Amino acid sequence: MHEYRITEEEAEKLVSWYKGNKRDLPWRNTGNPYHIWLSEIMLQQTRVEAVRERFVQFLRELPDIPSLASVSDERLMKLWEGMGYYSRARNLKKCAQVLVREYDGRLPEDPSLLVKLPGIGSYTAGAIAAQAYGKPVPAVDGNVLRALARLFNCDRDIRKDETKKEAQAVIEDFYAEEGKTLAEDPSFVSAFTQGLMELGAIVCVPNGAPHCDACPWCAFCKAHLENTTDMIPYRSPLKERKLVQRTIFIIRDGSRFFLQKRPDKGLLAGLYEFPGVDEWLDEKQAVAFAEKQGWHVLHVHRLPDARHVFTHLEWQMKAYELQVDGILADERNDVLLLTKKELQSFAVPSAFKAYKQYYELNA
Repeated sequence: MHEYRITEEEAEKLVSWYKGNKRDLPWRNTGNPYHIWLSEIMLQQTRVEAVRERFVQFLRELPDIPSLASVSDERLMKLWEGMGYYSRARNLKKCAQVLVREYDGRLPEDPSLLVKLPGIGSYTAGAIAAQAYGKPVPAVDGNVLRALARLFNCDRDIRKDETKKEAQAVIEDFYAEEGKTLAEDPSFVSAFTQGLMELGAIVCVPNGAPHCDACPWCAFCKAHLENTTDMIPYRSPLKERKLVQRTIFIIRDGSRFFLQKRPDKGLLAGLYEFPGVDEWLDEKQAVAFAEKQGWHVLHVHRLPDARHVFTHLEWQMKAYELQVDGILADERNDVLLLTKKELQSFAVPSAFKAYKQYYELNA
């Protein structure tokens, strides 16, 4: 893709289209680097529709970087509840603490400094630097890759890192050559960066046919002109998702629910969960498992099955409510005993949403 070129005319058409057609999103038009950073992290693996209201709620409670740096982990997890990929939230707080400690509570303008911060990769660094500070640097996500691949009718695999690097080089070359004068205007850079993202999000869409009749690049787009938009971009097949049969135990001691903390690394790292095992157990086996953990089971109730899809695996869950004769937490810091009311206000991972809702509906 590196041999391709974006022209000044194409860039100006895109910016003009963006200014007249961009969606009204709460992190736009503020120019606030914190807002842009937060929105970019939230939008990773999460749809815009799901982020819009959560972004506003998050900012209402944590309006700036110092407040994010000092929020309790428990409150942060609650604010993030339901969006998944909780490591994003933990890295937000880690990054905020570094910013308070080393950058006077501000995000630096230099993408080479941004990329060294917790949870900020090359795309997010570019997105912050270009949108908030008008720095002429690339910010290439899936939307941008798709739009550029179709513009050039490029059939390289957009799942490969080298294709992304080539797309970044195309944008760098534009700023250095054809768009050198335009790149001196921070407002143009910001609009061009967002225009590329917006084009891929609402016109050159990820699912279904692109809306070529509404595209500012319709007259330039080689995939449209050569009728190959159904084949471009090319994506190599994903690895098949691993299916995991899991048994969940809802351990109850009268009015209290037992939650345990997952390991600090790996899936759902550091979050509290209902305990479970990676196999399907029948009722007799479930009781035997509980007794082996030191719980004396008084009553067993089979709960509805559920499933939860992660990026690379899927949990297919059976679940049992086990009423036990007292739970001794032994002052362990990796165990919580919560009432039903406390459970509803606690940030339980969305993988267990079906069971949390079960107790909310059966209050």
